[in-house]
Amino acid sequence: MSNNRGERKRANERRVVLTGIGLLSPVGIGTRTSWEALLAGRSGIGPITRFDPTRHSTRFAGEIKDFDPLVFLDRKDVRKMDLFIQFALAAATLAVDDAEIDHAFLENDRCGVYVGSGIGGIGTIEEWHGVLMEKGPERVTPYFLIAAIINEASGQISIKYRARGPNSATATACATGTHAIGDSFRIIARGDADLMIAGGTEAPLTPLGVAGFCSMKALSERNDAPEKASRPFDARRDGFVMGEGAGVVLLEELGHALRRGAGIYAEVVGYGMTADAFHTAAPAEDGRGAVSVMQRALDDAGISPSDIQYINAHGTSTPLNDKIETAAVKKVFGAHAHKVAVNSTKSMTGHLLGAAGGIEAGITALCIKHQIMTPTINYEYPDPDCDLDYVPNKARPAEIIYALSNSFGFGGTNGALLLKKFEE
Repeated sequence: MSNNRGERKRANERRVVLTGIGLLSPVGIGTRTSWEALLAGRSGIGPITRFDPTRHSTRFAGEIKDFDPLVFLDRKDVRKMDLFIQFALAAATLAVDDAEIDHAFLENDRCGVYVGSGIGGIGTIEEWHGVLMEKGPERVTPYFLIAAIINEASGQISIKYRARGPNSATATACATGTHAIGDSFRIIARGDADLMIAGGTEAPLTPLGVAGFCSMKALSERNDAPEKASRPFDARRDGFVMGEGAGVVLLEELGHALRRGAGIYAEVVGYGMTADAFHTAAPAEDGRGAVSVMQRALDDAGISPSDIQYINAHGTSTPLNDKIETAAVKKVFGAHAHKVAVNSTKSMTGHLLGAAGGIEAGITALCIKHQIMTPTINYEYPDPDCDLDYVPNKARPAEIIYALSNSFGFGGTNGALLLKKFEE
């Protein structure tokens, strides 16, 4: 099945490929380490060590282990950046190194940066609010604002690589990383850049950040077995698990990538973004936003639902989200829904909020490149409302030509990326 948008796109727009992946998550630092952990079905969830969580109803999360910012940054710069910016710079460095690209290709106005965050510098805000209250306004550092505001992640990456092209940041909650990559795909396709460093970053594991989600009753409270807490689509799921990290990819115009002999993970062929227009925190009960965003991504690529083999689901492990996403997949894909593998990376990483879409787009590209699907771990008790193939507990080799990556955020904002196995 084709459509006018798909035909116009193939006729008039440039092809975009994904050539570098930088993953920084609770299951590992670096693409290879993270990929091996995910294939092994290893959980990155454990007790919170960043602060004392004794009074919180949820006392576990997906923390990054052994992160040393000095591997990626100068000591003087670390003091001027919130952790979410440090994560972004680390992931961008990993993605650029993974792409094996000469930095001369980045140091111009044809390379841009588009990295967002859902919450931004909440840790910095908490820290300096405490100083303000205790010691007064004159003791607040002049670096406070630039250490905390969301667009500083993109800004610092562009400064590091002297990338003078389009530079922006999005803050669309849990859809942030997906929107940043999708918008970057559009920027390259229409000719405004040849390369984009794109993705999402988040460092929400602070006393206030965790307390806010606890008070919403959004988090799992499985404190006795945190590694079992993130269980998307399982009948005994009781909420999501917070995580931290960053997922950044390098996108390139196809000709640019081929001329430099780049390795290509996958081609980006479709992107959709929609709104539920329903509720600030809950998905629309009829799944209309999820349905429309997947359909738009399919239409953008000019393909039919039956062309898809794999969906990296939003799959948060909340009772409502998993049920509604399953219903939305069945509405879009019809009978084919039961032939599509639908897994959730969040079963292992937890929910990285604004970074989730970046991490999951990178993982989706890796699944396509290596023709294998990572598992949904902790899937033990089938839910009659969630009756699709969730790749339970073990990775599975599979032929993957087309794959979707879904992200749905607070405020009812939705994003979907459609990736394809690269064929020159």
